[in-house]
Amino acid sequence: MIGVRHRDEPDHDPVAFVGDRVRTSGPLRAALRYVFPDHWSFLLGEMALYSFFVLVATGVFLALFFDASSTEVIWHGPYAPLDGATVSNAYASALDLSFKIPGGLLLRQTHHWAALVFVVSIVLHLLRIFYTAAFRKPRELNYMIGVTLLGVVILEGYVGYSLLDDLLSGMGLAIGNGAALSIPGAGGALGSLVWDGPFPGGSAFLPRLFFVHVFVLPALIAVLIGVHLALIVRPHHTQFPGPGRRESNVVGSPLWPGYALRSLGMFAAVASVLVLLGAFIQINPIWQWGPYEPWLGENGAQPDWYLGWLIGALRLMPNLEVHAFGRTLVPNPFFGGLLFPTVVFLVLYAWPWLEQRLFTRDLSQHHLLDRPRDNPRRTAFATAFLTWVATVFFAGSADRLFLAFGVSYEVQVRIFRVLFFVAPVVAYALARRVCLELRKRPDGHPLRAVDAEVVRRSADGSFVAEDG
Repeated sequence: MIGVRHRDEPDHDPVAFVGDRVRTSGPLRAALRYVFPDHWSFLLGEMALYSFFVLVATGVFLALFFDASSTEVIWHGPYAPLDGATVSNAYASALDLSFKIPGGLLLRQTHHWAALVFVVSIVLHLLRIFYTAAFRKPRELNYMIGVTLLGVVILEGYVGYSLLDDLLSGMGLAIGNGAALSIPGAGGALGSLVWDGPFPGGSAFLPRLFFVHVFVLPALIAVLIGVHLALIVRPHHTQFPGPGRRESNVVGSPLWPGYALRSLGMFAAVASVLVLLGAFIQINPIWQWGPYEPWLGENGAQPDWYLGWLIGALRLMPNLEVHAFGRTLVPNPFFGGLLFPTVVFLVLYAWPWLEQRLFTRDLSQHHLLDRPRDNPRRTAFATAFLTWVATVFFAGSADRLFLAFGVSYEVQVRIFRVLFFVAPVVAYALARRVCLELRKRPDGHPLRAVDAEVVRRSADGSFVAEDG
């Protein structure tokens, strides 16, 4: 109940102070009383949000000094191996940020680490949504927005590290150009349009890339995040079953002051860890790769982790192309570079309706979450699907490890081609069996339902199990 305050009484409540002056006391108090559930897994979404804040803050600084131009200049700086080298303006400005501008390397590396944490937190958040069935009615649309956000963020990361015009980013762009050209019918025209001519592109390519990375995709990400948050609040949060928790309520902490202060602490922790990573753990040392030249290659270079699954798909694809009438209709890079990721995202998009129509036949609204063991088939499918994608990911990232053990590249490809089909089946069977076993336990928790008996030692030295 809201009490009555005398007009001459001093303002000690900041909410009342604002509400009395802009006449929003009712809506403002209702918003501040919004309840958030208390569970650590809900913080994965906040980790993604605050990583995005750090990305924007550091990105503004970097954009002030970066020159997205392919015009060649002679770079002079404290890094002796490149002093006097002919490089592009883009690469030279990235070197200046790393060696000349105070705080430039710190913020460049913090920006890069924030991008990686942003992607990984979205992936973990999506896995939590998938395993707990938070995509069910009425949240299908919001789930699709989250999947779209993941795709846009992966593209944003790829565009971002491609801007630097070093050997690693140039090789990544060459792979992207090959995938674009492989689109049946439209690949050549699309590749020429995006790259402003044949690869490695014309003078307009890097400025276009910069504009997309700095303005277009961040604005799209911000809009998707805003809509995603609005659609979370609109029907109220989901929560795990427990004492006092029903489909119609939420048990947890109100926005103010409990959850707001906790969330600010989370933001400070995320920002602090990202800055510490940028300060002490080197990432993407572009001066070691050198400037990109189309005739150079770097076998030991690896892309950022979130592109490993695409590299793996390109490596595992057999030598298959579609030919007709003396022409190549579907080039080989299409299957691994475009078809495979398209299938992955189509499955993610379609899953809420596939589950409704083919498995559960459940069209009712749900605000209480499932535990993974509550639906063994869903959990088994999610685990098998994750294993399928992870197998392709490791095919694109484990070559250095295999090389250290003397395993040839050809043998690696054969191993992963077998695992591509076998590993998901094994993962499905194991996950389903684990879920069924966990459901047999009294309270459903593997650490709280110990199947044991109390044993006492008698006076004669024997051991006797107690009843009950």
